[in-house]
Amino acid sequence: MSDILPRTITRPMQFQNGCANGMSHRWQGGQYCSIMTRVGIVGCGIYDLKTAAEFGQAIAIAKGTPDHPLVDPEDLLEAKIVDATPQATQLGIAIGMSGKQAVELMLEKG
Repeated sequence: MSDILPRTITRPMQFQNGCANGMSHRWQGGQYCSIMTRVGIVGCGIYDLKTAAEFGQAIAIAKGTPDHPLVDPEDLLEAKIVDATPQATQLGIAIGMSGKQAVELMLEKG
């Protein structure tokens, strides 16, 4: 794969409860990724939960580390959820569950 930057990749991801859109965005010195469902997003720590909550959005955040950043949407699957908007917790998403579990709940509720 080419390392031409900036770049955005979007691809369908199949789960037990349905299909979601996986996205990866990279630019010089940064990146973020997310998995978007009909009712919300499981994403990396770049998302501002306060603003998302004000707009009624269900967002669950997984966090990488400088040594193991979350770059591709598949990286979110095993990562642990570290924060979520009230709208996401109303869907049953809880701190400590995997990103995959959070996506499955969003797909189930959507």
